[in-house]
Amino acid sequence: MYPSVQDTAHEMNQKPSPPLPAPATGYPAGPLTNQHHNEIHSHPIQPQQQQPGSWSSGLCDCFSDIPNCCITCWCPCITFGQTAEIVDKGTTSCAVSGAIYGVLLWFTGCPCIYSCIYRTKMRKQLMFEERPCNDCLVHWCCGACALCQEYRELKHRGFDMTMGWQGNLERQNGGVAMIASAPPVEQGMNR
Repeated sequence: MYPSVQDTAHEMNQKPSPPLPAPATGYPAGPLTNQHHNEIHSHPIQPQQQQPGSWSSGLCDCFSDIPNCCITCWCPCITFGQTAEIVDKGTTSCAVSGAIYGVLLWFTGCPCIYSCIYRTKMRKQLMFEERPCNDCLVHWCCGACALCQEYRELKHRGFDMTMGWQGNLERQNGGVAMIASAPPVEQGMNR
C-alpha cells in the first residue's frame, strides 16, 4: 500500500523524462497525455503579436492589371467605388462612394481628401504599415496608382470586385444571402 524505502530509492535513481516541448501553434503536436493536457489548461496561451503585413503589389505595379489600370485612368470613381464598398463592408454602396468621389473630382479637383480616408481604413483592417509615406500624401501625389494598388490588394485577397460586398458574402456562403434583420415585434398589448 505505501511505497517502501527501496521503491523510493529506486525512483530517485531514475532520471525524470524530459518535459514535452510546447507546440509552436499552441495545439498539441502528438497524442495528449494527462501531464501535457494539464500544462496547456493550467497556463493560458499567450496570443502572439501579429506583425504588420505588406502590400501584395507595389504602388507602381499598375500595369500588372491592365484593365483596371485603364478604368482607373479614365474613370477613377469606378475603381474607388468598388474598393470603398468592400472596405466599408457594404455599408456604403459602390455607386454612392463613386458618386462622392466623382463630385469631389469635378468640383474641387482634389478627391484625395476622400480617398485617403479609405486607404487608411483598408490599411488598418489589413494591419499594413503606412508605406511608402503618409496615406494622404500617397493619394495626393499618386492617386491613380494608389487606387489601383488598393483594388489589386482586395482582388489578391479573393474578392471579386465586380460583385460588391453582398455578392462576395453570398459567394463565400455558398449562394445563401446573409441579410441582417431585427426579430419581428408584436404589435399591441396581449393578455
